[in-house]
Amino acid sequence: AASEERIEETVLALLYVCSVCEDGARRSWKTYDWGVTEHLFEKGLIDNPRSNRKSVLLTPEGEALGKVLAEKLFGGSVR
Repeated sequence: AASEERIEETVLALLYVCSVCEDGARRSWKTYDWGVTEHLFEKGLIDNPRSNRKSVLLTPEGEALGKVLAEKLFGGSVR
């Protein structure tokens, strides 16, 4: 359980770091494990990964937490 949470945090950080701002929202490729992205969706941190799109939107909560986690995991200030 703790290792699954750590994996989810790392994926969210990577989603944030690899995202682009599009129409005021952050979008990132969804090339991560389906189970992990499904849990992030259930937590309200990204939109539904089961769409036909090749990317997901980070929710405002996901964007904020993703930035914090990216700075914690990768060091320094991220965009």
